[in-house]
Formats: sequence, structure tokens, C-alpha cells
Amino acid sequence: MSDENKIPVPDEVAAAIRTLITWSGDDPDREGLIDTPKRVARAWKEYCAGYEEDPGLHLSRTFDEVGGYDEVVLLRDIPFQSHCEHHMAPIVGKASIAYLPNNRVVGISKLARVLHGYARRLQVQERLTAEVAKCIWDNLHPEGVAVVIEATHGCMTGRGVRTPGVVMTTSRLLGCFLDDHKSRKEVMSLMGY
Repeated sequence: MSDENKIPVPDEVAAAIRTLITWSGDDPDREGLIDTPKRVARAWKEYCAGYEEDPGLHLSRTFDEVGGYDEVVLLRDIPFQSHCEHHMAPIVGKASIAYLPNNRVVGISKLARVLHGYARRLQVQERLTAEVAKCIWDNLHPEGVAVVIEATHGCMTGRGVRTPGVVMTTSRLLGCFLDDHKSRKEVMSLMGY
């Protein structure tokens, strides 16, 4: 038995998914769908694993020995997947996260972990962008933070207006990247904007 199958699924959750299958027009008792309610429930538990963590904890271990480095630290094009809180449809995109250290840095994988911690919750892209930036700002106390997220939204591409290929871009700048035009221009240029 895989670890995934060890996650218990409450009866009412499986029943809700069976109801959705029936309401959609299919038979939850047919062979291909018989195990679907539990699979969907376990998948959603994984999609929303961010509720069970504090992304800020990823930033608790920092390094002071940086050899005098005092320039921008940037992690570009971090892929992520989330789900919109309005339709529970996929949000798929990439983020660029930068900060200007104030005497200490964090391991770069931690920036991606912060992003994923917030992305694995029901989201809107604007809030996701703001949460990532605020978490880095509050925990690392850098001179500046810049977060830019580009994503496509299943609620727009697969339903409603059905317009594929549209990319939404959001940004949040804090500290020197917000207040100093030169610093803002530098970080946005490094990010490719």
C-alpha cells in the first residue's frame, strides 16, 4: 500500500465527491470511478498541504558569512501550482523572488519553499504575491523584497470566458525596491522586466 493510500478519507468527504460525480452526469459506481472519491480527497489534501505549515519557518536558518556580499539575491522562474479559491481551478505559473540582504542570507531553496507553502492553499494570485513578499520581509528583515508572479488560471482558460494563453502578472515590492527608483529598476531588470 502506498503512503497516499494510508491517508484516511472521512466518509462525508468521499460522499461529497460521489455527489459531485453524480451531479456532473456520471455514475460513481462504474468501474473507472469506483475509487475516484478517495483519490480526489487525497489529492486535495496534498494540493492544500500549505495549510499545515508555517512558510516562515523555512527562513529561520540564515547565514551571516557571505564574504562581504551585499547585492541582490534573486531566484527566477520558480514553477508552482495552486488552486483559485473561487472555482478551485488550477493556477499554474512561475515566480521570481528577490531580496537585498541585510547582513544575512538564506539558502536559496528556502525561497521556493516559502512560495510553495503559500501556493498549496486556496488562493488568488494577488494575495499569493503579497504573502510571499511579506513572509520574506518579516523573517529576513532585508533592505528590500521583490516578488513577481506570472500565471495562467484554469478558471479563465477552461471555463467562463475560455481564453487560453492569457498570463496574469502580479508584483509586490517592499523596502528599497519600493522606495528607491534605481534599486527598483535594477531588480526588475534582473528579473527580466
